Amino acid sequence: MAAVVSDRPPNPSCKIMTFRPSMDEFREFNKYLAYMESQGAHRAGVAKVIPPKEWKPRKHYDDIEDLVIPAPIQQMVTGQSGLFTQYNIQKKPMTVKEFRQLANSDKYRTPRYVDYEDLERKYWKNLTFVAPIYGADINGSIYDE
Repeated sequence: MAAVVSDRPPNPSCKIMTFRPSMDEFREFNKYLAYMESQGAHRAGVAKVIPPKEWKPRKHYDDIEDLVIPAPIQQMVTGQSGLFTQYNIQKKPMTVKEFRQLANSDKYRTPRYVDYEDLERKYWKNLTFVAPIYGADINGSIYDE
């Protein structure tokens, strides 16, 4: 996991990078994130992390209702005819339970769709009418230890 020193910025093409941490690296994920950024993963805005084979996902999510999302983001999009502006509004903190209730409300619930192309079409068609809310940057883990 040693960082490479170079004159040019890492990942100059901003490609989406894939990482395969060991179990020890996966246990200290914040440290591994720093390594990923040192490799330029942040330049693409997203990265793929393949967990080690011995890692097991959480069996249930019944006990995360009180986990706090400190800064939910509402994505506001305005525009028309192919010219759009997008900005984010930071909302007040909410629990996972509150976020789940919001996500399942009539306003934010996933609409009925025929296939994923239909769902994507509906998402982009309604983006300027219903501003999506994202719950990211949560301290803690939704995984079993």
